[in-house]
Amino acid sequence: MSNARPTKHSPAATPAVFFDRDGTLIEDRGHLRSPDEVVFYPATVAALRRLQPHFRLFIVTNQPGVSIGEVTMADVQRVNDHVVARLREAGIEIAAVYCCPHQRSEDCACIKPKPFFMEQAAHEHGVDLARSFTVGDHPHDVHLARNAGATGIFVLTGHGNKHLDELTADDIVAEDILEAADIIISRSTTPDHATTT
Repeated sequence: MSNARPTKHSPAATPAVFFDRDGTLIEDRGHLRSPDEVVFYPATVAALRRLQPHFRLFIVTNQPGVSIGEVTMADVQRVNDHVVARLREAGIEIAAVYCCPHQRSEDCACIKPKPFFMEQAAHEHGVDLARSFTVGDHPHDVHLARNAGATGIFVLTGHGNKHLDELTADDIVAEDILEAADIIISRSTTPDHATTT
């Protein structure tokens, strides 16, 4: 019997949605040091509940505050653990949280829009990237999807409105995470993104 994990090309691979954290799932309040600072958007739980029957759910977040000394990696971990725990209480399972602690100037391998973490998820969790989506409030969340061969959804929460003019005419825009979920469900029924339940 083979112990090999499914890859992104395996028939057993499943689609996923990769969410940005700040400005997408929770309010962007700068460099968060404590779970007490976390404020979920009202639509977050409903959106993830809608998606969960069809997709694995992941969080991919850039936290350069670690590199510049504004927060520690332990701070970031506590906040991430709190986000995952709160969502679990609502019946939502996050498969993994991927966090880049570097500044863009460091040219690391893992900062968005580099597809490092999405490719890691493909190998570790059997994700089919071609049928997967990203959701975020920064153009690099859309570029992340493009670089991984997935589909990006840009949301206007967080810093979304500020970066709207940086998008192309082909980029998909949603008012918030709930509209993003609706778009993902509708697009996932097309031949290129068909999912099974």
